[in-house]
Amino acid sequence: MFTLIDGKKTASLIKAEIAGEVEERVKSGRKIPHLAAILVGNNGSSETYVSNKVKDCAEVGFKSTLIRLEDSVSEKVLLERINNLNEDPDIDGFIVQLPLPHHITENRIIEAIDPEKDADGFHPVNIGRMVIGLPGYLPATPFGIVELLRRYKIETSGKECVIVGRSNIVGRPLSILLSQKGMDATVTVVHSRTKDITGHLKKADIIVAALGSPGFLKADMVKSGVVVIDVGTTRVSSSESKSGWKLAGDVDFENVAPLCSYITPVPGGVGPMTRVALLRNTLKAVRNK
Repeated sequence: MFTLIDGKKTASLIKAEIAGEVEERVKSGRKIPHLAAILVGNNGSSETYVSNKVKDCAEVGFKSTLIRLEDSVSEKVLLERINNLNEDPDIDGFIVQLPLPHHITENRIIEAIDPEKDADGFHPVNIGRMVIGLPGYLPATPFGIVELLRRYKIETSGKECVIVGRSNIVGRPLSILLSQKGMDATVTVVHSRTKDITGHLKKADIIVAALGSPGFLKADMVKSGVVVIDVGTTRVSSSESKSGWKLAGDVDFENVAPLCSYITPVPGGVGPMTRVALLRNTLKAVRNK
């Protein structure tokens, strides 16, 4: 019988810890953390995600600011808005919600964010600090996954971990975190050019599916007792919901779960942990001041 890794419950516990620290800050007259977000356009997933971030801030006592821009906004104007947030002493951390419209260069936008206010942990300075084990702001989703593994006391030392997907947001940074001292996993990253992906997966003690392909991981790809972390959140049509869609993970949950020792659901697994990581990074930024 598998154990469901409840990201929603774990995130709630962490939010309670953060709220306690914010309360202490208020009592002692110190600065209240302020997290901002820039949302370009009206992508449905991004809208949901950002509105949840605003609610999270309210729950823990943070101030929050949401800046909305049309998807026709020029890169120049977006960079000006970023610079305003960089220079605003009351803003402790901020994010520019991805994905961005095609006419905007994502890397240029990420590099424009002050590394000291980089709540998402995507800036090359923070990625570089992570790679060599220096303190910095960790990428939100990998940070949330590592925290789930720790809080569920899932052994990673010496374990074979296979990450499906090599994105700069999840796969690559997570592979570094899991192989560092303290986590000590043996990490393999598989991707679209990997020969015999199933062969790698069948040896894995821990699998992280982060490729954005609904139901990709099937029961015949995993061994019994595996730990599965599903990062996928793709909107698929559904006649069972009022909205006409539902979130689907990268794992064929119904058939894979019975083979697992631990598995995350979608929704309610990694997603809430990603959002709480933004709060943690923003709180860290305030402390660093």
